[in-house]
Amino acid sequence: MQEFTDVRGLIIDMDGVLWHGDRPQIGIVEFFQTLRDKNLPFVLATNNASMTAAQYVAKLAGMGVDVDFQEILTSGMATALYLAQRYQPQATRVFVIGGIGARQPLLDLGFTLTGLYETEPETRAQLVVCGMDRELSWDKLATATLNLRAGAHFIGTNGDMSLPTERGETHGNGAILAALTATTGIKPMIIGKPEPIIYRQALGLLNTPPEQTIAIGDRLDTDILGAVRTGIRSLMVLSGVSSQTDVDAADFGPTWIVPDIRDITRMLLDLPA
Repeated sequence: MQEFTDVRGLIIDMDGVLWHGDRPQIGIVEFFQTLRDKNLPFVLATNNASMTAAQYVAKLAGMGVDVDFQEILTSGMATALYLAQRYQPQATRVFVIGGIGARQPLLDLGFTLTGLYETEPETRAQLVVCGMDRELSWDKLATATLNLRAGAHFIGTNGDMSLPTERGETHGNGAILAALTATTGIKPMIIGKPEPIIYRQALGLLNTPPEQTIAIGDRLDTDILGAVRTGIRSLMVLSGVSSQTDVDAADFGPTWIVPDIRDITRMLLDLPA
C-alpha cells in the first residue's frame, strides 16, 4: 500500500461516507475539524442530485458540521454546468425527471424547464435530464419517453443503480435510466461518477494538481472507478456500498482502503504540517 503523503486537496463523496440517509457516520465532526485544522481544501462531490447545495449545507449543519456552498458539488450542479458550456441556456428547453437538486441548477443557469406532456414541436424539450426522483410517476416517464422519441438528447445526472439509506440499500437513478432506455433504446450520457466530468469540475474548484488530490468514496464502481479514469489517487471506506470482496474481484481498485472516516481522520492527523 502506498504511503499516505503529498495531499493538498480532497474530493469527498457523501452518501455512505459521511452518512446513511439521515444518520451521520460516527466521527463526522472530528473528521471535518481535522480538515479545517490542517487547512486542507475539499469539495463534497456527490452523485446524488436530489438536493441543492443549500440543502446539503443545512443537512451537514444539523450534524454539527459547517461547510460553505462552494464546497458542495452535486451531479445536478455538474450536469447544469456541463450543459451550459455546450448549449445556449436561454434558447434550450429541458424536461427534468428529478427533484429540486436537479431542477434548480438548470434554472439558475437560465434553462427553460418544460412540463408534463409539453411535447408539441414548439414546446417539447431538446434535452431530457434524469436525476433521482422520489416522486417519480407514470406521467413523468411518459413525457420523457415522448421527448426522447422526438429527438431530445438524453442526459443522466448519474448512473448509480442503488442508494445506501438508513433502511438499507435501495434503487438509485440508474434504475430510472434503465427503464427509459428499455422503452426508447436510447442510452443516456452520464455526467456523474464514474465518468471523469464531475471530478474534473471538482479539481477546478479546488485548484489543486491531480497528483496531489485524493478522492474519497464508498462505491468501487463509481467513486473509485471515476478516480481511476481521472488519474487521481483514491481512498475507499467500507462503511457504504462496496466491500473488500468487491475490490478483490475487480481489475482496478483504490489506493487505500479503510473501515470508515475515523480511520481517515487518523491518517490526516499523521500528515506533516
